[in-house]
Amino acid sequence: MALRTKAVIRRSFMELLAERPFDKISVRDIAERSEVTRNTFYYYYTDIYALAEDVFESEIEKIRDRVEGYDSWQRAFLTAIDFAAQNKRAILHLYDSAHRDILERYYHQTILTGMLAFVQNEAEGIDISESKVHALARFYTAALTGLTADWLRNGMKGTPDAFLADLGDMLDGNIRLSLERGAQRK
Repeated sequence: MALRTKAVIRRSFMELLAERPFDKISVRDIAERSEVTRNTFYYYYTDIYALAEDVFESEIEKIRDRVEGYDSWQRAFLTAIDFAAQNKRAILHLYDSAHRDILERYYHQTILTGMLAFVQNEAEGIDISESKVHALARFYTAALTGLTADWLRNGMKGTPDAFLADLGDMLDGNIRLSLERGAQRK
């Protein structure tokens, strides 16, 4: 029952966030939409910010469960931003609020999760330190997080597939090559 109640609260929050700015949503609004009492809301969450963090944490967990077997860094990235594409209005409302940092942390963590899985997969069979693997994943994460921020800042116009195709043409194979170079320089 508790998991179902939390799921209803999260879903109601995302519905409201698709309808109006984050700063215009109250606990009362969420409780009414969820058909729970305010006390029930506060039983699960200390405030709306904790709810928003929980929504994005649960999305990060879903991505962690799917990270194995990416065939490209582009696929890892697209998986990380899929939630935004499916919840465009809600994401833009949060992005345009004073609490954009919740979204920025989420995208950094989801992209890092996907990129780390891909880079670790590419490192199979290469004698390279884990610190170099992490450094390369963080580098790609920083670049892709910046591209995501640009995409959000521009109102999520277009799809990331277009710029990823161009980048893929130029960067495919570079992760493996970088790992091989890193292994040679011990």
